[in-house]
Amino acid sequence: MFIICFVQEAIPITSYHVPQGVGDIVMIQSDHTGAVDILSADLETADLLGEQRKAQPPPLAAPTVWTTEKMKEFKAKMGKEKNGRMVVKRGEVVTVRVPTHPEGKCICWEFATDDYDIGFGVYFDWTTVTSTAITVQVSESSDEEDEEEDEEIEGLSPVGDVERGSKSSLRNRYGEIMPVYRRNSHREVQAGSHEYPGEGVYLLKFDNSYSLLRNKTLFFHVYYTS
Repeated sequence: MFIICFVQEAIPITSYHVPQGVGDIVMIQSDHTGAVDILSADLETADLLGEQRKAQPPPLAAPTVWTTEKMKEFKAKMGKEKNGRMVVKRGEVVTVRVPTHPEGKCICWEFATDDYDIGFGVYFDWTTVTSTAITVQVSESSDEEDEEEDEEIEGLSPVGDVERGSKSSLRNRYGEIMPVYRRNSHREVQAGSHEYPGEGVYLLKFDNSYSLLRNKTLFFHVYYTS
């Protein structure tokens, strides 16, 4: 009786030194099978990206919006308030940052303009609230505003224009509630509300970047309800 034995040739395993530069890619081809394996040298970063994907905030609900024709009454009332009126200059974007309030459950806003329309949109910054103070940020243009926010943290990057409604590339900290569109705030009072999705800061953007000649007088009221 003959016994035939098949002996598989041992495949040597070579140790590779993986470079430690950020973003380095290592490609290893097997001499035995010809298969190519692609390895990321920045394994720590890859793990962090995986954690970031897991930590994506939930999608934001749409706001409730409505209009009212009581323009004169609203403007007269806001004109008497200390911070109820401002001028958004030509080419500017004004961002009103409104932190969630521990005693509130919902944010509400109302605004109107004199003579001409203005772009308006609402976003949410998933960040820890350290102060309930409302602050106003003015940028020379929407591009400059994006650069300032990117310097602070990788956040919201609108693309598109206010004529068609801006679209946003949403990253971990920021979410879009309502894109920036031109609103007929010179004809009707624009109003809306949104239930708190959690702790964070609302960004209410008044966009006049598309206007090369006209400043816009803005009458504005923001408050929370419980």
